[in-house]
Amino acid sequence: MQDILIHTDAGITTITLNRVEKKNSFTQAMYAACADALDAARDDAAVRVVVFQGDATVFSAGNDIGDFLGAPPKAQDAPVFRFLRALAAFPKPIVAAVCGPAVGIGTTMLFHCDLVYAGDNAAFSMPFVNLGLCPEAASSLLVPQMMGYHRAAEALLMGEPFMAEAALEVGLANRVVPPTEANAVAQAQARKLAAKPIASLIETKHLLKKGQLADVLARIDEEAVSFGRMLGEPSAKEAFTAFMEKRKPDFSKV
Repeated sequence: MQDILIHTDAGITTITLNRVEKKNSFTQAMYAACADALDAARDDAAVRVVVFQGDATVFSAGNDIGDFLGAPPKAQDAPVFRFLRALAAFPKPIVAAVCGPAVGIGTTMLFHCDLVYAGDNAAFSMPFVNLGLCPEAASSLLVPQMMGYHRAAEALLMGEPFMAEAALEVGLANRVVPPTEANAVAQAQARKLAAKPIASLIETKHLLKKGQLADVLARIDEEAVSFGRMLGEPSAKEAFTAFMEKRKPDFSKV
């Protein structure tokens, strides 16, 4: 598919979000393609590193609302949850280059990456509450671990964007660079990783995450149950109706 471009060369699989006209918003087909690419990279002994990248102007606006409402992810085997589990359990290094808006899963997927390079125009946000929903991708577990409780509460309860320098401060980004350089920096770091012994990379990542993976996968499943339930509740219906009608939602009666 053209919305996700997958290229493997010199031990690096690059997964490019290529739906810029729709701000790289994810469809279920895109989630499935990303999950398949991760599974293939995991099983290919020649692949040592995966890179996620978008455009210099946008990483991802999150879910494509029309596609999302047409096929809401209420089942545990929905493509989005298959992608998240593959991402969380991926044994090799994952590098991400993030520029412009990174909304919802555009931010939460980064908590499962090992190295993140942000353009100075990056704007991260997790506006789940504003949509009448709850966090996903185990972000209710991982965000407090990285940011501390109060910053995590502000990010998840308020749902407001925070910029690249703030992401650098809390540890979500490794470096902030000009947007036109982010993909190249990520690729350069990936090449450095790909030149290292793969057994050492895998064992080191395993030790870094030791004791955490089971909790992360369990939280992904727990959040998925809550997320699916909340999709059918009045707050989410009002939020998405307001979005489609291009008005501010009114939660005073829900």
